[in-house]
Formats: sequence, C-alpha cells, structure tokens
Amino acid sequence: MQEYINLGIVTLITFFFNMPWGYWRASVKKFSWKWFLAVHLPIPVIVFLRFYFKLGFQLYTYPFLVGAFFLGQYVGARYYKKRKAAAEVEVEAEF
Repeated sequence: MQEYINLGIVTLITFFFNMPWGYWRASVKKFSWKWFLAVHLPIPVIVFLRFYFKLGFQLYTYPFLVGAFFLGQYVGARYYKKRKAAAEVEVEAEF
C-alpha cells in the first residue's frame, strides 16, 4: 500500500516540478540547446525521487511518471502562451 502512496506522491511532484520547465521551454526556440535543457534537466531529479521513495524502475510506474512529466511540460507551456497572449492584448488595447 505504501508503494502506491509513494507513486502518487512522486507523480504529483513530477507534474508540478515540470510546469516551470515547460513554461521556460515554450519561451525558447524549438530544438535549440535551451529547449533541450528545458526538457532534459528535470530528469535527474525524477530519477532521484524514484530512488528516494523506493519506487525503483518497475514497469507499472512508467505510465504515471512519464504522463506526469509530459503533462507538466504541456501545462507550463500552455500557461506561458496564455500569459503572452494576454500581455499582447493588453498592450494593443492601450493604443
């Protein structure tokens, strides 16, 4: 039972940890070195969390953690795009 609780905790941490990286990723040129860093720098932290919470690398953990990783990146990028669009609308409305 504790293993499933740990999986849930690591899944939530993975999701929320990746949101700022997705935000940053959306602000840089696609496939640039900064984009590459925004996608890959969070991975060592997630590997550390797997070991810290004693999850290991069982096959059933991958859908949860990979899904949380990409969903966090996606939500962060969407937030950046919405903020950018809102800022452009406000600037245009002033003139």
